[in-house]
Amino acid sequence: MPTAVERDRLALITGGASGLGAACADLLDRDGWSVTVLDRDPPASGLEHLKADLTDGRSTEAEIDRWLDGRPLDALVCAAGTDACGPLGEVSALDWERVIQVNLVGLAACVRAALPSLRAAQGRVVTVASTLALRSLSDATAYCASKAGVLALSRSLAAEEAGRVGVTTLVPGGMRTAFFDGRTEQYKPGPDAHLNDPAVVADAVKFALDQPKGCEVRELVICPDTEGSWP
Repeated sequence: MPTAVERDRLALITGGASGLGAACADLLDRDGWSVTVLDRDPPASGLEHLKADLTDGRSTEAEIDRWLDGRPLDALVCAAGTDACGPLGEVSALDWERVIQVNLVGLAACVRAALPSLRAAQGRVVTVASTLALRSLSDATAYCASKAGVLALSRSLAAEEAGRVGVTTLVPGGMRTAFFDGRTEQYKPGPDAHLNDPAVVADAVKFALDQPKGCEVRELVICPDTEGSWP
C-alpha cells in the first residue's frame, strides 16, 4: 500500500459512499490517490468524507470550496445519482424535480466549484450519464431527462475547457448496486437480469483518468453485453 507521502494525486468522488462512486473511491485509494468522498452518508471505507446534499447546490459549492482551500484537484468523479420511477403524471413534482436537482443541477454545482482547482492541476472531470441518456424508456422521464442533460452539459463543458480540464462522460448500463433498492417490483431488474459489477465500471473511470496529458477519452459506453437500452 502506498504511503501518505506518495499520495500526490487528489480526487473528489460524489456519491462515493455507495455503488459506482464507492467502487471508484476504493479503486483510486488502492492506486495511491488521496481520495475524498462527497455524500450525504459517510463511506464504510473510512475515507475522508464531505457531507453534502446535492439538492442544495449553493451549500455544496461552499463545502467544496472550503475543502479545497485553493489546492489543485486532479480528478472530480461525479457518480451521485437518484431516480423516481413512474408515469410523469403519477410521480410527485417534488420527487421528479429532486432527480433533476441531484443528477444534473447538483453535478453542475460540483463542477463549478471545482473548476479553478481542476484548471490549476490540469485535472480531469468524469461525469456519469447512462445508456438511458441515449435511448429513453417509459416511466423514467426524470432520470432520462437528467442523464441526457448530463451528456449535453459534458459535451459543452469539454468544448469550454479544451486544453485546460479534461472531460470524460461515462455512459454505463445497468449495474449491481443498491440503486434499485426501495423500488416496487415492476421497476426492479428481473432475476435473470445481466448487470455489471460496479468494480468493473470503476476500471473504466480509472482508464479515463490515467490517460496521458493531451489525450482524452471523451465518451465511454460500458454496459452488459445484453444491454437492452443501447444502442
